[in-house]
Order: sequence, then C-alpha cells, then structure tokens
Amino acid sequence: MSSSHYEYSLKHMGNLMGSRRPKARDDGEQSLIGHPSRDSATGGDLLDQDAPTTGFVYLLSFFSALGGFLFGYDTGVVSGAMLLLKKEMNLSNLWQELLVSSTVGAAALSSLGGGSLNGWLGRRICIILASFIFTVGGIVLSIAPDKEVLLVGRIIVGFGIGIASMTVPVYIAEVSPPQQRGQLVTINSLFITGGQLIASVIDGAFSYMSHDGWRYMLGLSIIPAALQFIGFFFLPESPRWLIQKGRSQEAREALSRIRGGQSIDSEYDTIKTSIEEEEKEAGGGGLVILRILRHGPTRRALIVGCGLQMFQQLSGINTVMYYSATILQMAGVRDDKLAIWLAAATSATNFVFTFVGVWLVERVGRRKLTLGSLIGTGLSLALLAVGFLLSAMNSPPVTLHPVGSQNSTCNLYSTCEFCMLDPACGFCYRDNGTTVYNASCVPVNQKSTDHASWGRCSNQTEATDSLFWAYNYCPTAYSWIVLMGLLLYLACFAPGMGPMPWTVNSEIYPLWARSTGNACSAGVNWIFNVLVSLTFLHVAEFLTYYGAFFMYTGLVVLALLFVQGCLPETQGLQLEEIENLFTGQLCSCGVSSPSVNRHIHYIRRGSEFSPAQYGAVDSDNAIAYITVSTVSRC
Repeated sequence: MSSSHYEYSLKHMGNLMGSRRPKARDDGEQSLIGHPSRDSATGGDLLDQDAPTTGFVYLLSFFSALGGFLFGYDTGVVSGAMLLLKKEMNLSNLWQELLVSSTVGAAALSSLGGGSLNGWLGRRICIILASFIFTVGGIVLSIAPDKEVLLVGRIIVGFGIGIASMTVPVYIAEVSPPQQRGQLVTINSLFITGGQLIASVIDGAFSYMSHDGWRYMLGLSIIPAALQFIGFFFLPESPRWLIQKGRSQEAREALSRIRGGQSIDSEYDTIKTSIEEEEKEAGGGGLVILRILRHGPTRRALIVGCGLQMFQQLSGINTVMYYSATILQMAGVRDDKLAIWLAAATSATNFVFTFVGVWLVERVGRRKLTLGSLIGTGLSLALLAVGFLLSAMNSPPVTLHPVGSQNSTCNLYSTCEFCMLDPACGFCYRDNGTTVYNASCVPVNQKSTDHASWGRCSNQTEATDSLFWAYNYCPTAYSWIVLMGLLLYLACFAPGMGPMPWTVNSEIYPLWARSTGNACSAGVNWIFNVLVSLTFLHVAEFLTYYGAFFMYTGLVVLALLFVQGCLPETQGLQLEEIENLFTGQLCSCGVSSPSVNRHIHYIRRGSEFSPAQYGAVDSDNAIAYITVSTVSRC
C-alpha cells in the first residue's frame, strides 16, 4: 500500500493534549511528539499505551467469550453425535449434511441481520439475545423425538451462533485497551476451540450409552448459555456504541467502570472526536452498507475482511471439525468410540495451539501470524491428501462376488475404494490381523447402514470369526498418516487462520461501519461454511477423498497470495486510526515497503502559513499544524 498522510488540525488534537499543555510549553516540541522509539513501537498512539489492564476487562472478555464457547460447542458436538444419530435415526448422507449445514445456514442469515440488531439494540442486548436463543435451541435438541424436530433445533441454535459470532469480537475489541486488544479478541477464538474440545469429550463420554446419548451431547449447551444470559445483565454496554447514540453520560460511566477508575478524559474525547469525524466523512444518512461501499477506505476494508473470512472456510477447517470422526472412519478407524476419542484429540490440538495464537498475536502481529499459519495449513492438507491417496492405491481387492436379487452395481466394483465411494454399497470382509481376505462389495441395508441388506454381513452384530462390515471406509494401514495430518493441520490453523479473521474484522472498520462490516464478513464466513459443510461428502464421493483434500490445498495457496497482497498490519493502533491503513490502493502490500515508520512535521506560529490556511490557534499552543506521514504497515 502506498504512503498515506494523516492530518490532524489542532482543533482535533487539543482534546488529546488536555492537561499535558503546560508540560508542552516547558519541555518543548518533544513532549507532544513523544520519544521516537516509542512512536515506532506503538504506531504513534498519543494515548497512554502502558496503562494497566483492569481485571474488569478480563471479566467482560470472559462472559463475552462464552458466546464463542457456545459457538464452538454447538458446531463441534455434531461430529460425534452424528455417528450415533445416523444409526438411531437411519440418516442418509443428505440428512447428515442437512443437520450440519442447517445450523450454519441459520448462522449465516442471523449474522447478516446481526449488524442491524447491533446498531439498533447495542452489543450487550444482542449478546443476551444470542444466549437466550442458545438456551431454547438446546432444550429443543434434547427432547427432539425425530429428525425433523432435530433439524428445527439445529436451526434455532444456528440463529444464536450467527448473532454471537459477529457481536462478541466487536464488543471485546471496543472495551479493550489497544495494547491488549489482539490478545483479548483472540480469547474469543480460544473459547471457540475450548468449546469444541469440551464437545468432543462430552461426545466420547456419552458414546457409551446404548440409546439417546446424543440428547445429552446436544442439550448440555444450555448450561453456559444460561450463565452468559444471567451474567450480561450486570455488565455495561460498549462505550463507543453509547457515544454514537448520543448517550454521553452513560458512555463516560461505562468507560470509567471498564478502566477501573483510571483517567478516561483523553480516551473519551478521542473516541468522541473520531466518531464525529467518521460521520462527516461517511456522508451522513442512508443505508450503512451503501455508505460503506461509497466510502473508499471502508470499501477496501470490507473486501479484505470478507476475503479473510471466505478463505478461512475454503481452507477446510469446518470439514475437519464437523466431520473429524467421519474422516477418521474414512481413513480406516473401525470403532465408533475410538473415532470419537481420536476426534477429541484433534479438538484438543486445536485448543492448545490457539494459546500459541494468543501469545503471538501482539508479538509478531496479525499479518505474519496469518501468513505462517496458511503455509503450515497448506502443507498439512497435502499430507492428508497423500494419506488418503496411499490408502486408495493400496485398497483391498474384492475377491468374492456373491449373487443376490439386490446385487446390482455393487458386484461390479473390483476394490474397496470404489465400493466405498458408492453410498449404496458396503465392504464385507474377514481380517486375521495382517491380511484382508474373503472380501465382497454388497448393498447396504436401507434402514440401517450398520449392516448389509443380505448375506453374511446382514447381521448387526459382528460375528466371532473375524467378519467385519465397513460402510464409508476401507481397512487400511495408513490411518496414522491421516491422523497425523489432522493434528498438524489444526496445530497450524489454530494460532493464525482460526482467530485472525475475527480479530482483524473487529478492528478494521470505523465505528459507524463496524456492526455492518462485521455482519457482512461473518455472513460471508457462514455462507462459505454452508457451502463447504453441505458439499464435503458429495465432493469426496465425486473427487475421492484425496482429491477433495488436494482441492483444499489449492484454495489455501490462493489464500496465501491474498493475505500477502492485501492484509496490512493493525498491531498496536487505536481503533480510530486503523481506517487510515486502507486509504491507499487495495491489495498493493506485496509491492510496498514493510516499514512502519511515522514522520511528523509541524509548523510554528509566525511561519509563512497563515491561520486562514490552518485555523487560528490560541496563545497556549506552540504548534499550529501537524502532519503525520505513515508508510503502509504491510
């Protein structure tokens, strides 16, 4: 991005000076401008970057991030629940995809509408509303008598997820001090992965129930939802939203409470002045989305924000999270319980490595963390693809071709790989521990995929003579490669591409566009989430499993090019400053200097520039005009 120039007249700088003016007269210009090393380290913030973060901010972040926990739990729990549901309710591939993607589709719709709700009701009320919806959805899921009611419950939960997913990062970003904003917003992603981990453990624990274990899996989300619902009645609204709505006294009280009694005058005045300037620049009334698209910096920010969310999903994360247990079965893990516990291991990896992101985000910055994450994600997806490719190349042959009245296409397949890819067929075989033998491809029972429709594998219980029935997977010696690929994928994805799209989107929009910008980007995330989750099993059927993961690898390469060219660094900047990163040409990061130096020029009274050009200044001030020139932070 080319160099951009920020001009602050003394009218706008006066509030930042406040009580520092007398000191400025004594100490000269350096008091205003600050130590050079400090400016370069903080991006030139004129507010106190070293003020301690109060415990109340962490409390706010915790209760807010419970929305992230519910987001993670309700999207993660379906992985293990689906293995039980598809047997108890005899779910086809289509119904499995519907139960997964219906939640995501509802989340996409509610996140798009969440922008208007946030602007109208505020962040606090929207989080309370989301937790109430989560509670209702959990009750419906726990008592669902059939798959149709189950679908309704998943849709209700999806509405709550959508509102929470776009509101929580915005709320945390708006109440956080700049020097810890990245870490605190990333805590939301930590809670998301923590929710997925707890969901996997719950899945494993209730998988031993012979009947209705899935009800507990899906219904336990009521507990954190109720905790958040009650907690937020005692927490304040975002001061920035209150200022925007003209509720100045409430805003001062909320900001003072959040900052723990620290002096808030400078911060309050900066926020208020910035909001007034943003409203003028944005062109007044009209639909916010149209104002965003008309205003160059916000339009560019929206493209970057939506692009990050799109590539987060196209890199296949929710394929891995929703179908992790199924993927492990596809890779040859026979036992449902073992597949569920191995899926819990992948969720644990996701959770642990999100801590790495929390630790690194304010040390290396958003941009470098995202780039490194994408490189590792692409390599691990390639490893997953290779694992499935090796399994396919060494697929056990079909050696028996029994004749039956229903045996049509299944009898034509020569290997387990082709038999597995046909949803109407399953693989019946014997295994002595080292070799697969006496294998046949026969039709699956239409009422339950747990056994064949006829023949030696038609009994639901496994025989004692080493006879096995495999549906949707093949016995293979390469399961460990797929498991290693899953773990490596999550270890690379969790620190960067997991939290950074949400963190960056919570920062890059001015206040008047923040709710709508986050709603649009979250909507894009959920739309592509629907696209990926609804099509994965069918894509795997048509491209094969290794083909699907090679496709995701190619999409990650595109994401890497996008981030390299388009994502600027927002580390350490005030929310009110970040819009200026998008004043230059879009996606020119790859051709500009990575320098973050800021050059400050000032003009004293009595110079050749008159007050008519720059505005009159009172006698207490020595500097009439300041220009801050900042090279793009790419």
